[in-house]
Amino acid sequence: MTKDVSGRRIEGVLFDCDGVLVDSERVAIECIVESAAEMGVIYDPEEAERQFTGARMANTVRDIEKRAGRAVPVGFEEDLRAKMARKFEGGLEPMAGAKALIESLSLPFCVASNGPRAKMELTLKVTGLIEYFKGRIVSAYEVGVWKPDPGLFLHAARHIGVEPERCAVVEDSDYGISAGVDAGMQVFALVDAAKAGTLPEGVVAVRGLSELHEIFSC
Repeated sequence: MTKDVSGRRIEGVLFDCDGVLVDSERVAIECIVESAAEMGVIYDPEEAERQFTGARMANTVRDIEKRAGRAVPVGFEEDLRAKMARKFEGGLEPMAGAKALIESLSLPFCVASNGPRAKMELTLKVTGLIEYFKGRIVSAYEVGVWKPDPGLFLHAARHIGVEPERCAVVEDSDYGISAGVDAGMQVFALVDAAKAGTLPEGVVAVRGLSELHEIFSC
């Protein structure tokens, strides 16, 4: 058991996956932009990052369809996920400090993501982190609730046996940050300096996972 910077008791940690544990967000967004371009939909890089970081795939597909003015072809999502998987398998790195932070934890923890279990298992395996998350993977596709709905994190808190108000959330997306705040948890946002000034009240900005060692240590 430990305390965070605001004095709240922290007894468990919930990690997002993409952009927090594994450096996959950029690759995934590149694949989305490429597939959207095949539909004649062009996204500005900054807009794509803002729109798709941490987003539910169904919402991503709907946005592409809305801009294209027509439905995506049959198999579009499956092809997109297959493209992502090939690129992930081709080379993916853990986020800086992820392995060291996880190895230092004595608190209960798990990963809770908007992505399907198969995607998390693949990215965690490629980056050498899967061994730490056996029995510790919570997917929105299995729970039936996606961020920014707080239900995913509330389910994850039950999964590790810790009350929501005693959980810390480590997130990088607006969707995940909102979900953690609405779940009544202490949120640590892995963001750059520009975004740090726009975070909701009570959310703690961190520039790297190494900053969480002391906070989560017993």
